[in-house]
Amino acid sequence: MLGAMDFLAVVRHAPLVSIDLIVTDARGRALLGRRRNRPARDTWFVPGGRIRKDESLDAAFRRIVADELGIAGAERAGAVARGVFEHHYPDNFAGEPGVTTHYVVLAYAWTMPDEAQGSGEAAGMPEQHSAYRWMTPGELLGRDDVHENTKAYFR
Repeated sequence: MLGAMDFLAVVRHAPLVSIDLIVTDARGRALLGRRRNRPARDTWFVPGGRIRKDESLDAAFRRIVADELGIAGAERAGAVARGVFEHHYPDNFAGEPGVTTHYVVLAYAWTMPDEAQGSGEAAGMPEQHSAYRWMTPGELLGRDDVHENTKAYFR
């Protein structure tokens, strides 16, 4: 695994490739997490994560769903590819001045199984998200604290 300085060098010189999960429930609401970390700190954002070197897309999808949502065994074949997006941020995870972050994002729509929804609180990454919330597309599009990159999935 890369140390923080090595990873900062990657962020400085190359785009990161990630998967974003457009998670919906049977009622059509989308699951968003309140970001704790840069970039996109303090905004509501769809769950997601970086694809690791030498990790297949299927393995990355399973890991990201497990890490972000606490749900094991999700398969990418059960999701719908929604396209490739670019996310550009003026900052980076380390707060290093002058270093931007660029993501190439593979977006997948996935309906969370009813039995996994429980109380509506996801059980994933508390170090990444301070809270999770279900929002209708209309609600999230009308909020100033939902990140523009997340809103793009619902326009």
